[in-house]
Amino acid sequence: MDDIYQHFRKEEKQFIDLAMDWKEFVERTYAEKLTDFLDPRQQFILQSVVGDGPDVRYAFFGGGPSCERKRALIFPDYLKPQEDHFQIGLYEIDYPRKFVKLEHRMVLGSLMSLGIKREKFGDIIVNGDRIHFFSSTEIEDYIISQFKEVGKANVTIQKLGLDEVIEREEEWVQMEKTASSMRLDAIISAAFSVSRQKAQSIIGQKLVKLNWKITEQPATDCFEGDMISARRLGRCKIIRILGETKKQKLRIQFGMVKS
Repeated sequence: MDDIYQHFRKEEKQFIDLAMDWKEFVERTYAEKLTDFLDPRQQFILQSVVGDGPDVRYAFFGGGPSCERKRALIFPDYLKPQEDHFQIGLYEIDYPRKFVKLEHRMVLGSLMSLGIKREKFGDIIVNGDRIHFFSSTEIEDYIISQFKEVGKANVTIQKLGLDEVIEREEEWVQMEKTASSMRLDAIISAAFSVSRQKAQSIIGQKLVKLNWKITEQPATDCFEGDMISARRLGRCKIIRILGETKKQKLRIQFGMVKS
């Protein structure tokens, strides 16, 4: 298992160790372990750590079919996971829609201002003027009683059934582009058709996330499967490196969502 570290970035070692602790807990106690919400990169690492052994298994659920952030249930072979094992609630934000427009980042910021870890919240879904979010049910009473404001808008929270979730307003397209290297600033420049200098600037302003984590290092190497989001530009995923052009640039297939 020690060799697993070589397959991931150095900064991911702490989460790898945590995932190994979860697995060992289930092996030792023969009881299940429910995690907080994990981003897709963490889910991939957890899959790699737990593996496909017969004694310890895992399942992911985020509350809806298109959720990115999901809770993981690590469990012994006797357990048959159901939705209620994951302890996830769906909530709708009611606010004066005629007078204000709320955005994803505003909702997240207001939820975080309650003093609750990001890991306690799942996806925030915006469709037109409707906003839904998923959360751990163990903090449900606190959220409903304390979440009263987003920006300058007064809000109230209504709990819904998981089958009532709205669809995400997001469309992915595949595009092929060329980049001078696999550095983060070069990838952003190529994917979003901006200058290298602008890419470096927004990275320095902490407006870029690589695999759901803010990074301030333009020279960070990127790899196939990496997800990059840049505020006001959009999101992209490096699907595949297709080869080199005659000018020795890299041909890259991206999945793109423009904001």
